[in-house]
Amino acid sequence: RAWRGAFTDLETRALDIAVIPIDSAPLRFAMQTLYNEDFVLAMRPDHAFLSKPTLESYCDSRHLVVSLTGDPKGFVDEVLAREGRSRRVQLTVPNFMFAFAILAETDLICAIPRRFATIYAARFGLGIENPPLPLSGFRLSAFATKAALSDDGVAWLLKRLEKVGSLVEEL
Repeated sequence: RAWRGAFTDLETRALDIAVIPIDSAPLRFAMQTLYNEDFVLAMRPDHAFLSKPTLESYCDSRHLVVSLTGDPKGFVDEVLAREGRSRRVQLTVPNFMFAFAILAETDLICAIPRRFATIYAARFGLGIENPPLPLSGFRLSAFATKAALSDDGVAWLLKRLEKVGSLVEEL
């Protein structure tokens, strides 16, 4: 995972706060849940999947995966494997905004965080649909070492992130 080194970076003070999609950390870290998120599928509004949103048509579609490391296997592949299924990954990109630009010009389909899709899909002329299988969501959390919280600036920033997270949760 791209955030594997985040706790080391926090311990060495290379970072004051890490915002990452995991649920827990060692006790020496303070954790603040910002919000919970789930996934939808994004694609062109005339994509064949939208006329027949079944698991079979989903697996038959060509897929784009967002992966900072370029790994074409993601959490969706794990869910599909448990169902005895697989998908055809055609491309990986490092972030969701780049994914939207590609989706708008291709016949690819991609799992995207719901709030991101809700905010940006219309700008790219994309359609969104609920997935035909239960995709696990994630919790976005902010972490800092407990020692770093004695710094008033770090404590203040963590409180601001908490406030922003509660606003996002309301969307």
